[in-house]
Amino acid sequence: MASIQAAVASSSLCYSVRGHRRRNFNSVCSSSSYTNTNSLASSTGLSRVHEGLRSFNVIDRLVSVNQLENHILKGPCCLTYHQARGTKQVTSAVLSNGLFTQTRPDIRRVTPGSKNQGATVVKIVYVVLEAQYQSSLSAAVRSLNSSNETVNFELVGYLLEELRDNSNYEMFKADMADANIFIGSLIFVEELAQKVKAVVEVEKDRLDAILVFPSMPEVMRLNKLGTFDMSQLGQSKKSSIFKVLKKNGKGPNFEENMLKIVRTLPKLLKLLPLDRAQDARRYVMSLQFWLGGSSSNLENFLKMIAGAYVPALQKTNIPFDDPVNFLDVGIWHPMAPRMFDDVGEYLNWYGTRKDVNEKLKSPDSPTIGLICQRSHIVTGDDGHYVAVVMEMEARGARVVPIFSGGLDYSSPVQRFFCDPGTKKPLVQSVVSLTGFALVGGPASQDHPRAVSALRSLGVPYLVALPLVFQSTEDWLESTLGLHPVQVALQVALPELDGGLEPIIFSGRDSRTGKSHALHKRVEQLCTRAIRWAELKRKTKAEKKLAITVFSFPPDKGNVGTAAYLDVFASIFSVLRELKNDGYNVDGLPDTAEGLIEDVIHDKEAKFNSPDLNIAYRMPVREYEMLTPYAKALEENWGKAPGSLNSDGQNLLIYGKQYGNVFIGVQPTFGYEGDPMRLLFAKSASPHHGFAAYYTFLEKIFGADALLHFGTHGSLEFMPGKQVGMSDVCYPDSLIGNIPNVYYYAANNPSEATIAKRRSYANTISYLTPPAENAGLYKGLKQLSELISSYQSLKDTGRGEQIVSSIISTAKQCNLDKDVDLPEEGVELTNEERDNIVGKVYGKIMEIESRLLPCGLHVIGEPPTAMEAVATLVNIAALDRPDDGIYSLPTILAESIGRNMEEIYRNSNNGVLEDVELSREITDVCRAAITAFVEETTNSKGQVVNVFDSLGALFAIPKKAPWVAVVQKTQFASASRDKMRTLFEFLGECLKQVVANNEVGSLMDALEGKYVEPGPGGDPIRNPKVLPTGKNIHALDPQSIPTVAAMQCAKTVVDRLLERQKAENGGAYPETIALVLWGTDNIKTYGESLAQVLWLLGVEPRPDALGRVNKVEPVPLEELGRPRVDVVVNCSGVFRDLFINQMNLLDRAVKMVAELNEPADMNFVRKHALEQAEKLGVTVRDAATRIFSNASGSYSANISLAVENSSWESEQQLQEMYLKRKSFAFDSDTPGTGMKEKREVFEMALATADATFQNLDSSEISLTDVSHYFDSDPTKLVQSLRTDKKQVSSYIADTTTANAQVRTLSETVRLDARTKMLNPKWYEGMLRSGYEGVREIEKRLTNTMGWSATSGQVDNWVYEEANSTFIADEAMQKRLLETNPNSFRKLVQTFLEANGRGYWETSEENLEKLRQLYAEVEDKIEGIDRT
Repeated sequence: MASIQAAVASSSLCYSVRGHRRRNFNSVCSSSSYTNTNSLASSTGLSRVHEGLRSFNVIDRLVSVNQLENHILKGPCCLTYHQARGTKQVTSAVLSNGLFTQTRPDIRRVTPGSKNQGATVVKIVYVVLEAQYQSSLSAAVRSLNSSNETVNFELVGYLLEELRDNSNYEMFKADMADANIFIGSLIFVEELAQKVKAVVEVEKDRLDAILVFPSMPEVMRLNKLGTFDMSQLGQSKKSSIFKVLKKNGKGPNFEENMLKIVRTLPKLLKLLPLDRAQDARRYVMSLQFWLGGSSSNLENFLKMIAGAYVPALQKTNIPFDDPVNFLDVGIWHPMAPRMFDDVGEYLNWYGTRKDVNEKLKSPDSPTIGLICQRSHIVTGDDGHYVAVVMEMEARGARVVPIFSGGLDYSSPVQRFFCDPGTKKPLVQSVVSLTGFALVGGPASQDHPRAVSALRSLGVPYLVALPLVFQSTEDWLESTLGLHPVQVALQVALPELDGGLEPIIFSGRDSRTGKSHALHKRVEQLCTRAIRWAELKRKTKAEKKLAITVFSFPPDKGNVGTAAYLDVFASIFSVLRELKNDGYNVDGLPDTAEGLIEDVIHDKEAKFNSPDLNIAYRMPVREYEMLTPYAKALEENWGKAPGSLNSDGQNLLIYGKQYGNVFIGVQPTFGYEGDPMRLLFAKSASPHHGFAAYYTFLEKIFGADALLHFGTHGSLEFMPGKQVGMSDVCYPDSLIGNIPNVYYYAANNPSEATIAKRRSYANTISYLTPPAENAGLYKGLKQLSELISSYQSLKDTGRGEQIVSSIISTAKQCNLDKDVDLPEEGVELTNEERDNIVGKVYGKIMEIESRLLPCGLHVIGEPPTAMEAVATLVNIAALDRPDDGIYSLPTILAESIGRNMEEIYRNSNNGVLEDVELSREITDVCRAAITAFVEETTNSKGQVVNVFDSLGALFAIPKKAPWVAVVQKTQFASASRDKMRTLFEFLGECLKQVVANNEVGSLMDALEGKYVEPGPGGDPIRNPKVLPTGKNIHALDPQSIPTVAAMQCAKTVVDRLLERQKAENGGAYPETIALVLWGTDNIKTYGESLAQVLWLLGVEPRPDALGRVNKVEPVPLEELGRPRVDVVVNCSGVFRDLFINQMNLLDRAVKMVAELNEPADMNFVRKHALEQAEKLGVTVRDAATRIFSNASGSYSANISLAVENSSWESEQQLQEMYLKRKSFAFDSDTPGTGMKEKREVFEMALATADATFQNLDSSEISLTDVSHYFDSDPTKLVQSLRTDKKQVSSYIADTTTANAQVRTLSETVRLDARTKMLNPKWYEGMLRSGYEGVREIEKRLTNTMGWSATSGQVDNWVYEEANSTFIADEAMQKRLLETNPNSFRKLVQTFLEANGRGYWETSEENLEKLRQLYAEVEDKIEGIDRT
């Protein structure tokens, strides 16, 4: 008799995805906790449930990815693998078509054979989303053909994704031309649904029967059974079936109730004699048969349909049995004799098992809840589920595997994962094996219901993935990893429920369609799920926590790098809270400064010196023994230990331990200082020191959890598949089995999502500093005072003199670069004086009102009242038409009969009266909101008792504080109702602003609890980002661009084109090179994506479920301008998150290139025709415009070169850009990943008249981060143009309601004035001490980056910065004493800017800088020259 482990082996072909990776624990294949006393054959329940399974010998398993690569990846025609006795060859079922799904439908073709020559042959064609029905349906047909002399069946099946291939689609048409019956199920991909519809619709009248089970409405309408059809589905609001599909607003038991209706309705319809009723009954019975899924159910299904609707068989009596019903909802276990609908009965059976040891049956064992798809169980395609169950139990965890026949698991989760007596959770973690959202599956989702169910359960929720649209071979070959449609449906949507860890645990055999466990992936999944469960079971005092901080660029002055975060003050705050909560943090210093000293040991020591505190020296032998993938790193880095994080003999782990808490410094990429490595098109592997660091955390320190502290580190950006890691992907190898918690800035959901998907992080949001107005200082403040004088005295004799002073002062402030100022002494009319003052005033207002985050955030510290006011003023400035909320500026403007958009426009153009009006509206808004917030402010300036105070404020009919403010102004008649609606909304926002839960959510994660999910993004645009402390998610990628985003995009594009026309002699630009960022498109719901579409002159069209996956061209006569060509540079993060949108964009470009339109009205076609002729390719291939990095690589590396001064010339930077960013996406062959197409890239860039980027929120501007200049091709484009024409460069600023398009140089100047040179900004930074100095240095370095890529930085910016930070002796001393390493880098950057020709200054300034650099260098090196 076979043992249990042999039963597991025989139930699925179990791939192992890497041979060189071994963990030190038993797997299911070698488990000692099972005996062989119970055989598979003895379990009647298991035999029934596993009906139709094909057996494999255990040695049929592939045991390493090396075999897989040798015989699948390198030999496309056959899969060869070794057994103990000889070699087996399997004919391939794989195409090389460039698509993700490369299987052939022929493998699903079952022919009648020649046994029954006189039998009627019925041909059935089916199209399904997944392959789980393939095996049982094929088995049903073979059984019928072998036993039935009256009728034989021909069967051929198509996976929906296979229809993307033209040859498969033509085969589908041919099969449908002589088919009798068509069956479709779960056809939920719009473009493919249209293909199915187009073919089936042509054959509808001829076909004997069409059965479509839940799918897109347009496909459901094809249903035809006699007199029964669904042609009116969705055409009426009363359409009940359409309501089933949409199922909005239904209760948690909706799916169960619907399944009961499906089960009972045929019994009622049977009593009605009408043919129509009988046809309807047969449709519902068909659905029952289909949901039953077993081969016997499907046999009877085919008998019923053929006998009733195939004309040649209608007079033949073909008997069939009623559907065999399985439980709709219940608990399943492969070793159980039956399914259970009561958790108590299941636990009683579990306790009586003879095949496991007593320890496993104990309630003290970790218990894992598993969520399974019923269709896989009833069709017998459950081998991957069996493997997970057995692996969990082999590792000592009990399991409760539940299933549901519907798409709503919220009720089963609550019903079966809680103790029926105590109602407390039975499980310590939950793993969904379906891949789908908890409620709604692939059709429509109800995330609030899912979150409610998971919140009440209160345990970590992992969502593992079966490969659906790819075979295992397809996935392993793909550099992109998981199929984009599956990423959208089964990664992005579960994240909205709070799902973690998208680990692929099963593949699909391309021949049989059956699922098989990926053994090493199952091992990884089970181990990680149990590790999360252990966090709930361990005491706080015994838990070990590893905190990782970052240091980038590599310098001691940068230890503790994180966006907007005072890292060491935050760590200190968190550790104090953990200590108070019972964690062992022995030896924690008394201050944050003491913590800094401990971790970096000596701030004045060089980064690479031993003076950085060494926590552990790892011998090479130990490293190689504990790091299975160490050998793979030698290709890039040579043999260990190497030169990074090494003393030549050992690998060095930097950090400091306090009790059970270790604070470590993550090593950097390692190649940032090597110009040659920066030129590589693809990123290098982690170096030995990086690998040793994570090996230390898991296997030597023994961390129970890992906390990455702040945005962001390098782990998640290491090479590997974009989504759906394999064992050979470095993020997966590095993180190992440690639960990963990650503090991430709330405004950066895109990179947080990368961390979530590639390093399995539970990302917890932290607040960015509240945005405040930049204000005015020095000469700018003097200018403002002069303008006020002019307004009051312009009609006196002093007006001319004041204007002369305004012009003079404006020039001293370098505003002559932004405003056209006359020469001094020129005679001006009153109107001309007003115009000049208006334009200067407009620029001053622009600077003063610019929003900027001041200071750095400390984890767990809520905003003060004044900071809350700043946030609410910005929230109140935006109209929210979808919510019926008007902005406060709009309400005030309407009260005096004005339109706010007009006021903004006139103010931008320097109309003095409207500049002043705009300022007055801004002041009144701030005063009204300040009065509102003061209702909840105590004497210490803290917001308290918000709920009570605001409740009383809106409940008592008294004069509201905002009304009292407004009544004293010219806006006294402002609508009270609109203001009340707005302030009620602001009240809710205020509650969220101060409801900080950053430390609380961390504690929940460390205690193995569910962390509630929430969107990331700009809290001004989307206040639902607040409160922080949520598990950040992005959005449904198929939902963008929204209608609102498209409207905003049209406004920005129109302004961009008008500005370019004005500066280009009235001619439209032919090509614009632009950048798409992940975070920007999440925050704005796809505005920059929509900009690309509108430049092309196309519009997105949502499908019946609201998903955006097709575009249509706008007719030229309606567009009113030429279609503008684009060169789109997608960031690596955008590529990972929005591959479907890249597909959409590429299809849009190709569609426009193929339109038969005049070349002077369609620049895409014009250029594609020219390039096609030069390259000798088709127009469609020449119209390649969507570019990014190679899969698994990020950035152009220009930022690394600039930050580390590791570049020689601008040509070298441009070569980096071309090598790294010339990988194209092709919608015709998406499965091939990103393909290098440098020649097309260069040719397209050479046609660009302008470059373009977007700024969408106040927290991040051009010099705040290096990403923007890293992706700027301005100088590169100019060098590629044959005419060497000056290339324009523009920045769209949508950070406020007053969206503007500025030149790059204007934006750089605005950025410098409002941040780097602004005392309000740099003093705010210096309040954070050590980190603040680094922030100042970073702004200067990024400014130089813009000089290098664009040449758009004025000399005075460097001159003023030198005056502010170097010439001022007191400031110089502060910077040096606070962070000498960052100050040294600041001085070095000034000298470098001069040396590279970006800054001309006096020799006196340069000599002072050289002397200062030498002094700082000596101080850091510890050299005393006195």
